[in-house]
Amino acid sequence: MKKVLLLPLALLVVTATFSQKMGKNKKAVIASVENHKENLIALSDSIWSYAEIAFQESKSAEVLASYAEKNGMKVVRGVANIPTAFTATYGSGKPVISILGEFDALPGLSQKTEPTKNPINIGAPGHGCGHNLFGAASLGAAIAIKEQIESGQLKGTVKFLGTPAEEKFFAKVWMVEAGLWDDVDVNISWHPSSKIESDVQSSLSLIDFIVEFYGQAAHASGDPWNGRSASDALELYTTGINYYREHIRPTSRIHYHIQDGGQVVNVVPDYAKLWVRVRDPKRKVMFPTYEHVKKMAEGAAIMANVDYKISLVSGIYEMLVNRAGGEILQKNLELLGPITYTEQEVAFGMKIQNATGKPEIGMDSSIKPLLETEELPGGGSTDVADVSWNVPNINLSVTTAPKDTPWHSWAVVACGGMSIGHKGLVYASKAMAMTMVDLFENPKLVEKVKEEFKTRKGEEKYEAMIDGPPPIGNN
Repeated sequence: MKKVLLLPLALLVVTATFSQKMGKNKKAVIASVENHKENLIALSDSIWSYAEIAFQESKSAEVLASYAEKNGMKVVRGVANIPTAFTATYGSGKPVISILGEFDALPGLSQKTEPTKNPINIGAPGHGCGHNLFGAASLGAAIAIKEQIESGQLKGTVKFLGTPAEEKFFAKVWMVEAGLWDDVDVNISWHPSSKIESDVQSSLSLIDFIVEFYGQAAHASGDPWNGRSASDALELYTTGINYYREHIRPTSRIHYHIQDGGQVVNVVPDYAKLWVRVRDPKRKVMFPTYEHVKKMAEGAAIMANVDYKISLVSGIYEMLVNRAGGEILQKNLELLGPITYTEQEVAFGMKIQNATGKPEIGMDSSIKPLLETEELPGGGSTDVADVSWNVPNINLSVTTAPKDTPWHSWAVVACGGMSIGHKGLVYASKAMAMTMVDLFENPKLVEKVKEEFKTRKGEEKYEAMIDGPPPIGNN
């Protein structure tokens, strides 16, 4: 009983200490996020319920854009020739600090806000990466800064970018090419996670391409000798890829999805289609692997006596990290302290862990220390990396699901639609707004972040890995 009584008292003392360390602008942006909290959660829950996939996020983009407009930001819809991409800006002059907001869902992950697998609609999309939280939290931080600029407490420009199609196609690449970060000094981003961390790890570079095989249809039993099977070529190709896995770098990845392998069993297929992806922490390692995998498609076509076609979808860079920016963010995380959870939320998290075969250890809300060395990146890739090669990027991870939760799964969807996800949203919004306050208040910090960016990038010239306009209607 004593512990129960002492814990709130300790938290009150810590909160008071933190409050004393905060300047008035940080206190103001925290108050702003609190003021908008219920609306931000409602935005997130709406996007969670819409669960719209890449380039189809019309409702999700509009609720965010409309809320930005309602709060006095200048909104431009349909930027970079992408109907669901938009910008929301406020202020004038330097510095220009941008913040990213994603809102696309993943196919097939529909799920109720329950700790056991139970889809709302079987086969429908769901927010298995927490992007419903992502966009709402970032907009909340942008509005908090907008209010400080409006009141004259901060000077400069805040720019929110609504960025669709991160899970497939990588819309930020086309947005970079459209020059949407050309006037930006520093960019802020975050991502839902199972931990709180100022993220100074890189990510995997990636290239996406489609392989199509064209053969000759024939009756599979009556006259198969008159057929040339596109499906045979596809099988030979995937077999080649799987044998090749043994001979690529341990850091590299190749994966594929068969999109069309024929329609019926009694027809020799005259068409087959495969979506292929190659990754590595470094583009210079990824590209030779990519070139060899393309050659293998030609070999498969020769063996099956069919024609083939390779089409580039898009590619993304590895993240260009910025430790100077990470250090600024880290101080604000330590100022905020950990997220606190109710007994019911901890129990929900443990049930998620049980249902996904993980140890039932609950939530991890501790503030991770800033990495002292650059470790190998995790398995993920993101088009935020392309932004990071054009403007300094500060990246945050915040707990929105229990420790060890499988990402891109129903479990993340479940947490993202209830209070565990909501708490992560509010926390991320505050941490990013506080970090932006530091940048607006201190030009030397902006210059330090920009100098590291220049040093890390060196003489390398960014070249977008796209070939043509964004494939809006191809999903």
